[in-house]
Amino acid sequence: MSLFKRLFKVGQSQAHAVVDKFEDPIRMTEQGIRDLKKDLLEAMTSLAEVKGIAIRTRKDSENNKKIAADYERKAMLLLQKIQNNEMDAQDAERIATEALSKKENHANEAVRLAQEAERHEQMANKLQSNVSKVKSSITTYENDLITLKARAKTAASTKKINKQLANVDSSGTIAMLEKMKAKVEEDESLSQAYGEIASADRSVDDEINAALESGQKVAASDSLLELKKKMGIT
Repeated sequence: MSLFKRLFKVGQSQAHAVVDKFEDPIRMTEQGIRDLKKDLLEAMTSLAEVKGIAIRTRKDSENNKKIAADYERKAMLLLQKIQNNEMDAQDAERIATEALSKKENHANEAVRLAQEAERHEQMANKLQSNVSKVKSSITTYENDLITLKARAKTAASTKKINKQLANVDSSGTIAMLEKMKAKVEEDESLSQAYGEIASADRSVDDEINAALESGQKVAASDSLLELKKKMGIT
């Protein structure tokens, strides 16, 4: 699967995610991030290799330039020997010609290597751009994953609460409360009735006792008067 297909897969999994299936897009996103990191590692390895080739090729080109310049310098020295009568002209020109031939070969090789180094550098720049894109994508999807996990946790909690509320029997609860209310009112009425009965009982006893005490007092008063009469006390 190509990098862009995997990116599309991750984006699609998030776009079509629903609350009841949050766990699936989370797994898909995590897998997409792992794939991206694998691609990033491969891209960075390729980038390092291409850059290494470009650096070596550029150095070889510069080295061939130096060698070409050195052969040219040697050819000039041979010609100077002819001018100074230090060497046979025919031999000096022959050797100088060979030096110039080598100089030309190294100069051409320097040009070829420079062009090759430029191609490798251009390829390295493209790979560097891809590496930067993959890094950016990984950062983006890791941030999205954090958000998605938070949403999933919130959704799960909300779902649990709503499910508990949905299972509550409101009519049964109201009926139970009404029954408790009736029971309390019944107990209160009975308590009041017993209180009135107790109060009524106490009142009758009090009246009886009062009446008896009053009769005793009347009888005692009559006896006293009768005794006084016998004794002639007025």
